Amino acid sequence: MLFHMIRIQYFSGSATANSRFEDQQKSFDHLLARLVRGEDRRKLEVTGFACDTAVHSVVCVANQPVRIETSTMKVYIPSNQTLQQETVVYPHARQEDKNFVKTLTPVRLIYGNITPPACEYTHDVPAVILSSKGMGNVFHEFNEIVIPLFITTRQFESRVFFILEDFKPSFMNKYGKVVSHLSNYELMNPAANRSVHCFPGFVAGLKYHNNLALNFSDIPGGYSMRDFRHFLREAYNLKFVHVSEIKRPRLILLSRRNTRRFLNEDEMVAMMKELGFQVIVVSRSKIISDLNKFANMINSCSVLVGAHGAGLTNEMFLPAGAVMVQVELLGLGWAADTYYGDPARAMDVHYLKYKIEPEESSLLKLYGRNHSVITDPGYLFDKGGYRAARQVYLDMQNVRINLSRFRETMVEALSLVADLDS
Repeated sequence: MLFHMIRIQYFSGSATANSRFEDQQKSFDHLLARLVRGEDRRKLEVTGFACDTAVHSVVCVANQPVRIETSTMKVYIPSNQTLQQETVVYPHARQEDKNFVKTLTPVRLIYGNITPPACEYTHDVPAVILSSKGMGNVFHEFNEIVIPLFITTRQFESRVFFILEDFKPSFMNKYGKVVSHLSNYELMNPAANRSVHCFPGFVAGLKYHNNLALNFSDIPGGYSMRDFRHFLREAYNLKFVHVSEIKRPRLILLSRRNTRRFLNEDEMVAMMKELGFQVIVVSRSKIISDLNKFANMINSCSVLVGAHGAGLTNEMFLPAGAVMVQVELLGLGWAADTYYGDPARAMDVHYLKYKIEPEESSLLKLYGRNHSVITDPGYLFDKGGYRAARQVYLDMQNVRINLSRFRETMVEALSLVADLDS
């Protein structure tokens, strides 16, 4: 990639060069305008600056030359207003989590009667400012960073410059291929580049649609989960487009070593092999942290099996027509469908759910059959809130699978992927 910055004060040159710049600016104006709607879009057209505010994300846009002082993360926006005004943006798609937002580095948008610092570097593409806070959980990485980054910037066709706040090397280690396929330019860590950069426009924040979702009709519009999955295949050089290309049914079992463990995992594996699956057991290890390798491993499989929190978000890399089997633990029904089941269907992946019985949960022995934890999981959520429910259903629960019942689910999974090439 090219770190595209030159020491000049805005653009100058021949009439042809200026005309080319004006045409490019009009193109950028159109793309930037797609990130806001209604009154906000009209405000952008009139003033050159507007923000789209939603529950999960705040996206601020300027379609005019701006100056970004990376040492303070202040963005200076030209304006005819006589009074200086400031808007503070936290560029992350988890705005509803107020405690999390407090940990982010703020971006201060300054406009009105201001004297901005002089440009040290001038760029010819818009900037996009985002944060990589929240790394360490693959669901949140995809849900609040990677997918929103695609939604917000794919339309620029790599003519965009990323400024990554709260920089973490682990982000680039895992998602460097995503970044390089969305931008032709080297990503900037502002903490390591303390200077004044000038851009023909900018975006602060990322647009969010829903849990692991892309809504074709929502702004900026035109992108679906199928488009995103095609993008991932290109970025990670994934081999298989459809499960019919995999000759022998291959299954990955996502294994956990702490809570939500399969207590009879060996027996599960033996049953799967007996049915005809080639089985790979994957636990949290170096292979999972190396997304370049792990994405290709997932893509080479027909079936993905796991419980909540084992890494089911990696269903993103399954070929179309593959099967994701989620073991739904006690008390996690809503989360199972919302976070993984519904998204799977949008991915052209078959979704099978194995809902455990109380007898299969380790919580039965701890609380007894008649306790509300067993009989009415919703009661704990209502009474104690998410934290109390999490402590029980996520942090204390393991499962011993009923192999006879589970075998029926695995037979159904096999029927969906076996002999598709014949």
